[in-house]
Amino acid sequence: KMTQQMRDLQLAQARKPPGPSSPNAAKRLYRNLSGKFRVNYTSFDEGSLAGRGEKEKLRKSYLFQSNAALFEAVELQDLDRVQELLKQYSPEELDLNTPNSEGLLPLDIAIMTNNAPIARALLQAGAKESPHFVSLESRSLHLSTLVREAEQRVNELTAQVVNEAPNADCSEKEKQLKAWEWRYRLYKRMKAGFEHARVPDAPTNVHLSVASSSSVQVTFWEPLSVNSAVVTKYKVEWSCSPTFSPLLGEAVIDKLKNLHFTIQGLVSGTAYYVQVSAYNMKGWGPPQASVPPFAIPSNWREYDGRAPRRRGQAEALDHLLGQVKTVHQHCVCHEPCKNQPQSRKHSVSKSLKHLFHPGSKFLKTLKRGLYLTAIFYKDDNILVTHEDQVPVVEIDDTYSCLLMQDFLWFTKVSCMWDEILWLRQCVTVSQSSCSCILQTRFKMLLAISQMQGLLGIQDLGQVFFEPVKDKQGNILIVTLKEVKTNQTFESVRWVPICKLQTSRKSVSSPEEPTALDTLLISVQDKLAYHQRSSHALSPGLYLGYLKLCSAVDQIRVLVPEQLPNILCHVKIRSNPNISREEWEWLQKMASVEEPVPAGPEAETSQNHLFQELQVAIKELMTLVNIPLQEAKDFRLYSQEVLDFGGQVSFLLLLPPSDDVCTAPGQNNPYTPRSGFLTLPLQIFELGEER
Repeated sequence: KMTQQMRDLQLAQARKPPGPSSPNAAKRLYRNLSGKFRVNYTSFDEGSLAGRGEKEKLRKSYLFQSNAALFEAVELQDLDRVQELLKQYSPEELDLNTPNSEGLLPLDIAIMTNNAPIARALLQAGAKESPHFVSLESRSLHLSTLVREAEQRVNELTAQVVNEAPNADCSEKEKQLKAWEWRYRLYKRMKAGFEHARVPDAPTNVHLSVASSSSVQVTFWEPLSVNSAVVTKYKVEWSCSPTFSPLLGEAVIDKLKNLHFTIQGLVSGTAYYVQVSAYNMKGWGPPQASVPPFAIPSNWREYDGRAPRRRGQAEALDHLLGQVKTVHQHCVCHEPCKNQPQSRKHSVSKSLKHLFHPGSKFLKTLKRGLYLTAIFYKDDNILVTHEDQVPVVEIDDTYSCLLMQDFLWFTKVSCMWDEILWLRQCVTVSQSSCSCILQTRFKMLLAISQMQGLLGIQDLGQVFFEPVKDKQGNILIVTLKEVKTNQTFESVRWVPICKLQTSRKSVSSPEEPTALDTLLISVQDKLAYHQRSSHALSPGLYLGYLKLCSAVDQIRVLVPEQLPNILCHVKIRSNPNISREEWEWLQKMASVEEPVPAGPEAETSQNHLFQELQVAIKELMTLVNIPLQEAKDFRLYSQEVLDFGGQVSFLLLLPPSDDVCTAPGQNNPYTPRSGFLTLPLQIFELGEER
């Protein structure tokens, strides 16, 4: 037993910060602490330690020093050093919630010295208070013990320094005395901070919203008071009674990075009251009721019992595709094509090495015709052939004018890269009876197969929203794909984009560049578009602006350049759900010509949504450069809420009926600022699905 105590003591001493911040205090203070404050370290097996590598020993020693450095930084109130350590090490590596020999945690020291910035930084990292302080009395007793022990040690060292003659030992005792005097002042400051602290005020801005048909969400802010101690946790309580008697449940929130909580498992159509209270080292403060005072779990679909628009659609399409495949399985057109070009021999390639194979059928130069090019990129590098050119294959050398319908058909095919062979077999018909459209689309499928075979990759990526053209009659359909893996390939090299652009020898004039030159000049813009089009919105409810413009062969939709797969939008709130009561209010607003806003004093979810919409509409009008006075003629789309995966939802703001879609030759009365694109509607729909 004595051996075990000595080992525990040695480990406890090893964990103390070196230097003035802990001058051999561990031995005396540890011996005087009650058992409940002692740290029960598990002794190491000597044989196991001997078997560990020197690297592991050095690592553990380094982490012990990091833990000591954190305690010292907190005691010295060095916020920058604390933040640096929290960023450099994980909470586990720092032993963030392991008490030192005085029974204290870094958070205990921060809150009892009332250092709010350091306390908040520790709380954000997951720090907790010492579990040994089970009551106010136990914390007060422990602080008194630390102060008394430190004072006693200061008196002893003072007497020794005064009575001893100057020598080396005396000089060492003077250093210890200064250190203990500093620690004595620290403990007194901690004790005074605890004694003068009071329970926290109630949290502020406690807002309650409906999260779904079975849950509500409460968000809140810290108490406004700066005189009380740092808040370390919150308690959320809910009940069906405004008096909160009886309580239906409660939850304690000690992870304070985001001050919100979702109460789940509730009954749809039942009113729930919620209140929140804060806690510091002096105890729980008074509760604060939410605004609005209650919420009823519901969803806008319950207003008319509407089923989700996309429910079962993906499964139905998969089933339909399976049926089509079954029908075509024994069809004559499903037989392998016999008259395949010789270049198809390369389609069995399973790697990228054919990019640099002398027999590759990638084109060096363009003639008048339609071509397919695949842009594969990784970071700032792009994949090229052995002739330092992006991979290009021919679709049709007699096709000099790409019809929009053919291009849009190609973009749909890009959703089925794995099914190209099957599609080819289905489209294969006798050339004599084949229409021009089918011939062109069959050649597109052949070109895709050739590109897949030469690259050894089926997924060619996303089709850029418009082809690249030149005055010589060349048309390039461009696909873009980012390679995120670190996989390396033999005989393949990635060329920096800037190097490819500067080293390429152009055969065209600057006034009339070829399609390939135009592609390389604008390749960074296309890669930026591809990356931005894959970004996702954060969860929440958004207000989107629907603006279309029509041409002879297509309809285009206005989108922001920074997020081209989403309509122009602003965020209304973080909660994506529209409750039944909110949707009912929106229906009433849409049914009258001059809506009367709810009174500002009304503490209802409908009034809160009204205020949020007012802010969002002003922000959206500024974004798309529309005078606010003209927004009075705009309408909210009241047929449904657009739902994207349950985490993102949209309300649509529509221009007047005559201005939703601008016809060819018609002046657009609303000209957006720079930073917007107009995409073909079908391209936008595909990007939205991705």
